[in-house]
Amino acid sequence: MKRRTLVKGALAGIPSLLLSGAVGRAAGFSGLLSPESAQPFQPTWDSLSNYVVPEWYRDAKFGLWAHWGPQCEPEFGDWYARNMYFEGGEAYKYHCEKYGHPSKFGFKDVIRQWKADKWDPSELVGLYKGAGAKFFVAMANHHDNLDLFPNKYHKWNSTRVGPHKDIVGGWAAAAREHGLPFGVSVHASHAWTWYESAQQSDKKGPLAGVPYDGHLTAAQGKGTWWDGLDPQELYVQNHPLSKPGGYNQQKWEWKDGASIPSKAYCEKFFKRTRALIDNYDPDLVYFDDTVLPLWPVSDVGLRIAAHLYNSSIKKNGKLEAVLTGKILNEEQRKCLVWDLEKGQSNVIEPLPWQTDTCIGDWHYDRRTYDKKGYKSAKTVIHTLADVVSKNGNLMLSVPVRGNGTIDEQERAIVEAIGAWMRVNGEAIYGTRPWMVFGEGPATEAAASIAAANFNEGKGKPFTAEDIRFTKKGSTLYAILLGWPEGGKTLVKSLAGKGKVSSVKLLGHDAELVFGQSERGLEVQLPAQAPGKEAFALKIEGAVV
Repeated sequence: MKRRTLVKGALAGIPSLLLSGAVGRAAGFSGLLSPESAQPFQPTWDSLSNYVVPEWYRDAKFGLWAHWGPQCEPEFGDWYARNMYFEGGEAYKYHCEKYGHPSKFGFKDVIRQWKADKWDPSELVGLYKGAGAKFFVAMANHHDNLDLFPNKYHKWNSTRVGPHKDIVGGWAAAAREHGLPFGVSVHASHAWTWYESAQQSDKKGPLAGVPYDGHLTAAQGKGTWWDGLDPQELYVQNHPLSKPGGYNQQKWEWKDGASIPSKAYCEKFFKRTRALIDNYDPDLVYFDDTVLPLWPVSDVGLRIAAHLYNSSIKKNGKLEAVLTGKILNEEQRKCLVWDLEKGQSNVIEPLPWQTDTCIGDWHYDRRTYDKKGYKSAKTVIHTLADVVSKNGNLMLSVPVRGNGTIDEQERAIVEAIGAWMRVNGEAIYGTRPWMVFGEGPATEAAASIAAANFNEGKGKPFTAEDIRFTKKGSTLYAILLGWPEGGKTLVKSLAGKGKVSSVKLLGHDAELVFGQSERGLEVQLPAQAPGKEAFALKIEGAVV
């Protein structure tokens, strides 16, 4: 395909309105870029399209993620720092009861409560490695705008407030102790609009009209616990609000009347993220953004991408870094790894991609524990097999409590995943897609990816007739997503696909009896299933 002219240059694809006049200046576009000419990658889509996904990541297939920060302290689910400021909402009511009114006890004060006093990163990463994870990712900041690492650009970080610990540093040391590639997830670019709820006030009741603490300034901190800190650096609310209409996908993408970040805000985000990369040398950087952070109102995402890739080449002699982004077009998918949040593709993707999902809520929610609402190990394993069969990786979050531990229900799920991986991992790790990703009823009714994210669980449930394929060298793996009744399975996709010479079942010692016909490959299974979640046939002689 001929590359479109519009994607050439650092400002490719940015609406002309956003590059003109006051809006363009506010967004931080001050003229032509001047990158060092000696660097292999420049901050342009054209240059970044030379990216090649490293083999370690393609082989890894499965990673675990600690989506953990101060919003886990209340144990009341995701987006707590935003939702606690919506009068009458569940989080608001919970917050008022637990902590007090948000005009008096805001999220900055929740941060102070977060101590992470039972956090043992080495123990947790060791558990995750035992579960079969081939990389580990830690959250570096969320939309709540607290950096979980020290840096000179942002005083609101976990070494100065809350736990007074270098959270990213602790996770990084643990990952490297256990020999796992280390990644970081970065979410803070959206604080500008995400925190606008902190600028509100109650509309009724005894505190009607009293501003929430998103209005506070450094001068008001004298004599308080946060004396010397500026709440506006955390809440970044010294700007006009976005236009009404709810916080929708368009506002997330800096459209539909979203307040456009200032140049200073964009540049500060760039410096914070560059410091994170330089100080912790992550193998993977996950951005919780459409395309890249602050795109298309700023070029900082392109500059970060080029810096990450160039730093990796300088260190390793070749490009070993992975960078992910969401809702990418075909050209952008050449430049970084396409991530689908809680979603799966319904085809074999030509380029490696990633699903990120969670066994519960993104931030720890005690209500999920109380109702035993976590995803089962079986669901995770089925998701993994489906994703890998389509050229993808799975990055799985296990919610961490505010104190730094995981609960016993979560631990049991992680251990069950590990038990399955120890038997069946060879059908996952280091594999590549086959001619077709699978067969069965769920294949024929796969959920649409029109929305690019959040199609998880919307397709037909998997049954014993559903099979997912992977291959490694001359070996084909057929992963059965259930144990067939009657002790036989028919692999229809192997009709006319070579003369099969051997069929084994991972976890079972003896070779299996099988027969080929125009219907496919019929396999007699043993009387006893070697597990309960999914079952991998190892097939030799098929066309791969």
